[in-house]
Amino acid sequence: MPSSFRIPKATLDGAYGAVMRRVAQRMWGRVPDNAYVLWHNKPVMNAVFGFERKVAKWDGLDAHLKTYAVMASAGAIGCSWCLDFGYFMAREDGLDLAKVREVPRWRESEVFSDLERDVMAYAEAMTVTPPTVTDEMVAGLDERLGHAAVVELTMMVAIENERSRFNSAMGLASQGFSDVCELPLAQAGTIAT
Repeated sequence: MPSSFRIPKATLDGAYGAVMRRVAQRMWGRVPDNAYVLWHNKPVMNAVFGFERKVAKWDGLDAHLKTYAVMASAGAIGCSWCLDFGYFMAREDGLDLAKVREVPRWRESEVFSDLERDVMAYAEAMTVTPPTVTDEMVAGLDERLGHAAVVELTMMVAIENERSRFNSAMGLASQGFSDVCELPLAQAGTIAT
């Protein structure tokens, strides 16, 4: 499903635009649609991309758990662009794509461990409005993951909420990043409010 931008797609012009196109092509094979939207406000774009570069360096949480949490949040919000890009990044990171594909249907799937299920339940509990996180959820995750990993998990879900809500509000939909994964894009759910 192609994106339908809610504001006009910007032209990545000038020297900065040329650099952005080259970097995006090298990293992802194409320019992500959200870059065309963010281009309209370069201070916002620079802040977002700078923050994302820092976030990518965090390593206090297992990469698989991080991916499952982020994708569970994106699926709950219904951001098909985020799931599409998430599949692609999981492939780039060497994760088990058959398992990653099951994230939007994690409750029905039998491929996840109890810890993975608890991480995704936590991600969804953080994502609903108002959040439904309980003391027991945090205590159980903290006991198994440790303080640093729980802090990173919580921040990753919060960041994915920002990403998914921005992309969804701007009308961005699956861009075809997951086509290289040779798996059909799972359907995102909708979050209860």
